[in-house]
Amino acid sequence: MPINPQILLDNRPTAEATLGNFKLVTLETPPLQDGQVLVRHHFLSLDPYMRGRMNDAKNYTAPQPLGRVMGGGTVGEVVESRSPLFSPGELVVGMGGWQTYSVVDAAIPGALRKVDTRHVPLPYYLGAVGMPGVTAWYGLLKIIEPLPGQTLVVSAATGAVGSAFAALAKTRGCRVVGIAGGPAKCQYATDELGFDVCIDYKQHADTEALSSALKFACPDGIDGYFENVGGMVLDAVMLQMNAFGRIALCGMIARYEGKPLPMNNPALLLTSRLKMQGFIVTEHLDLWPEALQELTMLVATGKLRPRESVAQGLAAAPDAFLGLLKGKNFGKQLVKLI
Repeated sequence: MPINPQILLDNRPTAEATLGNFKLVTLETPPLQDGQVLVRHHFLSLDPYMRGRMNDAKNYTAPQPLGRVMGGGTVGEVVESRSPLFSPGELVVGMGGWQTYSVVDAAIPGALRKVDTRHVPLPYYLGAVGMPGVTAWYGLLKIIEPLPGQTLVVSAATGAVGSAFAALAKTRGCRVVGIAGGPAKCQYATDELGFDVCIDYKQHADTEALSSALKFACPDGIDGYFENVGGMVLDAVMLQMNAFGRIALCGMIARYEGKPLPMNNPALLLTSRLKMQGFIVTEHLDLWPEALQELTMLVATGKLRPRESVAQGLAAAPDAFLGLLKGKNFGKQLVKLI
């Protein structure tokens, strides 16, 4: 059986995550049992939610176990199969984790899904046509419920979720405003992703300044907001929300280092009659086929052109992940393993 480099969670962060929390080991993959397949990963996905799982704290999913391979999405090729469901050479997406190979029980629902690369590049199945894209689709359609002509805002606008959100919202006739960090990301948002406006939050020192910029960019107010960040950004947006506005709460990257994030003006939820709803996209697997069909069409027709940041080699994963948490990535953060 092949040698399998893996990255484990060696210890939990006490504050900010560091390279010392991870450990690189090399093991031999175990022989396949009946019903199992061996997958050679080509790309590994790095996502902000992984930081929350590093803590031993209440969350929507169990903490990442110590001494075990870091969990995460992967795309790759079946190299050996003892299952009638998959054959060697087929390309698949799954949750193989931070390792070169994974042994998968193929009969488990959702453990592996075959993918077609004739119109969609393989790594896109970890981003635009994967979990991040479906996340954008669900938050937009099932929580924000946009109408043509409405103004929508999304934070982390140039990431995998934000870029898909823009494409989906524009096809529904909405005005879309992004919030991102740095002039290069904002220019990419307007020039390539189709945002009407993008605000560089780094140019605004506090909630009031950012809210003023949003007021200028959204003269008719904000009807829907897709939240990926929290903190000052959420406070600034809420000040400009229209009555009966909807907020899809997807992520709180500003608090992933364990710091509390108080909301400055919670009374706005009442006075503006806002709806704020958190969601976990993996709890809505029945809707994934519909979402993936639309996302595939957007990519195939060139209406969704996401950018990727690609780190080379498994050993680069921890450093790339820490950079993601600080906004150093440009678009979807991947690790290329082959």
